[in-house]
Amino acid sequence: MSSWVLPGAQFEELLRSFRHRAWRWECQGTYRQPAEAEPWRRWRAGEPDDLAWLRPWLDQVAAATRAGRLFARVRVFQEPPTEYQLWQLDVGPANVAAGEDVRVLPESRARALGLPTHDFWLFDEARVALMHFEDQRFAGTEIIAGQGEVDRYRSWWETAREHAVPLLAYRHDLLGRRR
Repeated sequence: MSSWVLPGAQFEELLRSFRHRAWRWECQGTYRQPAEAEPWRRWRAGEPDDLAWLRPWLDQVAAATRAGRLFARVRVFQEPPTEYQLWQLDVGPANVAAGEDVRVLPESRARALGLPTHDFWLFDEARVALMHFEDQRFAGTEIIAGQGEVDRYRSWWETAREHAVPLLAYRHDLLGRRR
């Protein structure tokens, strides 16, 4: 049995209410979230970014980290990375500095490992939030709490975590190859 959670307050509550770990599998090459439109435009224009638009997330991650809770994610990067993913390489160090464990897994490796091609969150290894998108915009999540399904997602998490590279190491290697 599953239930549907809409973006906004309902989804924000999922991100606040986990007890130990919230882990995201992120596998789209581009996301079109309204809050990111202007910062991404500025990045593409070579304009500076003070990351004020990201501050609420960074503050939430930092507070969770101080409380002993973990935010983590693995981003599947296309080869070569999309323009959006290159932007995330510039923005992502702020997430890491706030305490989020951000890792990258090349798309070919994710496919070889049999990892899913849809985004989700795994909360406390007890609930899965399957993320649904419309035109690359977050439309809501389907919550799954059946143990068999959750175990399958937990297994994917373990595989992804084992094979993914920390964001800063991936960034360093990619930038080194591009020079």
